[in-house]
Amino acid sequence: MAISTRISQALHALPKTELHLHIEGTLEPELALRLADRNGVTLPFDGIDDLRSHYRFDNLQSLLDLYYQLMSVLRTREDFSDLMFDYLAHAHADGVHRAEIFFDPQVHMNNGLDYDLVLDGLLDGIARGRAAYGIDAALIPSVVRDLPVESAQTLLDAAAPRADELLAIGLDSTEVGYPPELFERIYARAAGMGLHLVAHAGEEGTAEYIRQTLDVLHVERIDHGVRIIEDPTLVRRVAAEGIGLTVCPLSNLRLQVVDDVAKVPIRQLLDSGVCVTVNSDDPAYFGGYIADNYAALAETGLSIAALADIAGNSIEACFAPEADKAAMRTELDQWKTEYSDLLG
Repeated sequence: MAISTRISQALHALPKTELHLHIEGTLEPELALRLADRNGVTLPFDGIDDLRSHYRFDNLQSLLDLYYQLMSVLRTREDFSDLMFDYLAHAHADGVHRAEIFFDPQVHMNNGLDYDLVLDGLLDGIARGRAAYGIDAALIPSVVRDLPVESAQTLLDAAAPRADELLAIGLDSTEVGYPPELFERIYARAAGMGLHLVAHAGEEGTAEYIRQTLDVLHVERIDHGVRIIEDPTLVRRVAAEGIGLTVCPLSNLRLQVVDDVAKVPIRQLLDSGVCVTVNSDDPAYFGGYIADNYAALAETGLSIAALADIAGNSIEACFAPEADKAAMRTELDQWKTEYSDLLG
């Protein structure tokens, strides 16, 4: 069902955090071509329409093939700053007050870039976003699970001297065949560096991957996690322990995790007391930023009150200082007053 203009306005204004966002996944076709031209990178596409047509894919591998190909246009500190600033402009328009953002240093390092160049560019973009929009953001280097584990150790070697400029460690890319236990030493080392621990699990992989991610990697938050619904015991455990799930509905639809957004088990998880959040994952590729994901759920009939609860969950599940969380809770309460007519 289509949502009204007022509901759309409310969902854009809804104070929220974004906890599952890959900055490379915000590379819109127009920016990709602009950066390719700026850096003299030749791409095998015949203009914007041809490139845009390649953004329509039907499985994770076809996404990753394009995704890593386009990452080659990111060459300079300015490129990474522009990429970050463009995303933060979208996020601000969607009511995001804080974003905890993944990036893939191993891929950039394999493309010949220096880790510090990438980090400096992203931090510069965050500073620009904060100055322009007052939006808060922090960075999570994400281990690419289908690269050699030794490559992840090299990443941590590069990250260690500036660990205080990072928020957490993450784990992404193809799940099947790369169980969490492969990365036990990586996560133990990251914890020793003072980083929070999060990981993708239960998107392609089974609920057992989620259990291993909790028991072996000792994560504080699960990215995706939708297949947890297959294991009621695990659902109860995650609810009891207050582990946040960073669910990405439009991503799940595009990658055929579900064939209908209504089948993403958000309502069931909320009813079970799980701290579910909603996020956009790779919005340039999945056809929607975070407010679009909230709107897609509203179109399935999920109530505005439930969506407000999800926004509240996103505040609780983020790693912001308590004072910042308190300020966001106050803004959410003010939003509820303004849009009380929609809350039932």
